[in-house]
Amino acid sequence: MMFPAQPLQVPDLTDPSLYINRELSWLEFNRRCLHEAFNPELPLLERVRFLAIFSNNLDEFFMVRVSGLQDQVRHNVYEISPDGLTPHEQLAAIRERVLPMLYQKREHFHQELLPRLAESGVHILNYADLSEADRQVLRRYFEAEIFPVLTPLAVDPGRPFPHISNLSLNLAVRLEDAYGVERFARVKVPNIFPRLLDLNDVHRRYGTAPDLGLYRFVWLEQVIAANLDLLFQGMHVLEASLFRVTRNNDIEIAEEEASDLLESVEEVVRARRFGPVVRLDVDERMSDSVRKLLMHNLEITANELYVLPAPLGMRDLFELANIDVPALKYPPFTPSRPASLPSGCDIFAAIRRGDILLHHPYESFAPIVEFFQQAAEDPSVLAIKCTLYRIGSKSPIVEALLNAIENGKQVAALVELKARFDEENNIGWARALESAGVHVVYGLVGLKTHAKVSLVIRKEPEGIRRYVHLSTGNYNTVTARIYTDIGLLTCDPQIGADATLLFNRLTGFNNSARYQKLLVAPEHLRTAVYALIKREIAHAQAGREARLIFKMNALVDKRMIALLYEASQAGVQIDLLVRGICSLRPGVAGVSENIRVRCLLGRYLEHARIYYFANGGDAEIYCGSADLMPRNLDRRVETWFPIQAPELKRRLLDEIIAIEMADTAKARVLLPDGTYQRVLPAEGEQPLDAQRWFMEHARDH
Repeated sequence: MMFPAQPLQVPDLTDPSLYINRELSWLEFNRRCLHEAFNPELPLLERVRFLAIFSNNLDEFFMVRVSGLQDQVRHNVYEISPDGLTPHEQLAAIRERVLPMLYQKREHFHQELLPRLAESGVHILNYADLSEADRQVLRRYFEAEIFPVLTPLAVDPGRPFPHISNLSLNLAVRLEDAYGVERFARVKVPNIFPRLLDLNDVHRRYGTAPDLGLYRFVWLEQVIAANLDLLFQGMHVLEASLFRVTRNNDIEIAEEEASDLLESVEEVVRARRFGPVVRLDVDERMSDSVRKLLMHNLEITANELYVLPAPLGMRDLFELANIDVPALKYPPFTPSRPASLPSGCDIFAAIRRGDILLHHPYESFAPIVEFFQQAAEDPSVLAIKCTLYRIGSKSPIVEALLNAIENGKQVAALVELKARFDEENNIGWARALESAGVHVVYGLVGLKTHAKVSLVIRKEPEGIRRYVHLSTGNYNTVTARIYTDIGLLTCDPQIGADATLLFNRLTGFNNSARYQKLLVAPEHLRTAVYALIKREIAHAQAGREARLIFKMNALVDKRMIALLYEASQAGVQIDLLVRGICSLRPGVAGVSENIRVRCLLGRYLEHARIYYFANGGDAEIYCGSADLMPRNLDRRVETWFPIQAPELKRRLLDEIIAIEMADTAKARVLLPDGTYQRVLPAEGEQPLDAQRWFMEHARDH
């Protein structure tokens, strides 16, 4: 529906009511993940996986975002959020939203998923319900394998309360000795064992019971609790209750004072083990006395305490989701290769014929790996440069870089050590690359390098030619199968020159580079996007075609949101596809009538960033690594790259964007009150699942 242009004299765009709190918006994203677990149309184990995703997401949210708010309260820093809330008010609002979701998750797991899994031959059993034969074989297994690993830690005047590591599962054990005196001990549930013990496997190794052809699992902590008499001989076990601690993982790196960034990051990773406790989860059956003892020793208040039904630590349900029962999972999908990049082709020759767009995971990531592998082997290649953000534990791309060094190429890699939760992995790769002779840079002081760029310099008969790969996603072969991303292979001379300037900026001191086609943060991206949006406003005011379509992971930046409000008031039609956090409030009279916000949540994680500007009929489209968040625009090295070939622009607009905006199976729309509503097909129409459509049509390219 079109709305007439309004005068640019608008309501106060600093009004807090025009902005949605970023923390609460993120919780709404995670609520959508939880609701996927409730979806009866999904295969059972995929529903279990969404429970694990929800739980893992929430752990990271507490480790980073909640911890940051708690730090502000602890240090009496009362920075008001754009929506007008203090840190204390945000913490209260977070708790109010999180608690019901935690109870809903457990209720659905117990009442819906476990019975349906049992009907399908997958049984998650409680120790109390096991047969005597099962208990006997588990005791033998416990004595042989678990008992030697356990370290009971008593708490008394001579033995202080032990350190509780982040996200570890622990049993709080209340005991009575031979003199009737109560004692307390902590037993850590070791994470070297599966959380869900395969009962059939235990029987095969320690018993004689036949394999019934069913999957039977029992919780590890219950097996330990049932055999504590072996750990505490001569004492009576009064209580064994599970608890779990989440600690602050958002520890700052003093980069300006660091003489060696790699060592500093290593120190921070170690220090995280001792961050303040931000959340304590306890089993609802835990006694008040033990609960109070834990709260006192962990130095938390009731606001950080979450009393929950078992099980705790439900991110471990990834184990269950990964068992080999194909009938309970999504059908397998094999990505296709673009017609322009058949298997075994000369990738550099293919790029010379024209720019190549790849839509992952529907199109294979293999050509990108081969881009590096062919560069490593090609005698005409002189140098390879790339940025590495989240690399993965096994990386054929890193192996190709190591091979390139052996073949005498010049290789430079920026390994971003500060990629949160991937620091240890990236440190390992950085050391391996350095030891092989790769020029390794760890990033720029004060900035994370989030750009996804690689550059191959090749000597050809016509002279030096630069081949560039730019992407919205990481050089990670695992996430390339589950994240949706856009990649571009090009040998455009100006983009090649820009990539060269960018790498010189990253490895040297070129702080004043002037890029011809790339939009690079933090130097130029914000001002460039401002100019592009203002150009649309001018087109609308002149009666020309004016439209913005932005697809991104998050929209948080207040100044960008205010400018989008101005564009809406000028009559610019704006469609936003925002997977996660969206602080913009659409549909507000006089401010954002012309703005619509949708999101998609399905089998694959939506990760691509696409920015379309109608530009009065001469459309421009950029893809890139940056969302419209202050951290991306101001505190990271990011790149947006133009899609120039007319056929590629048509594919992005008329296929990728158009299909996603037409989704009536997995889409939701953001309402002015900050809640989301599912998009349903019109009466008599079949629902359109955009991700399924891309899977079915991937071979068309």
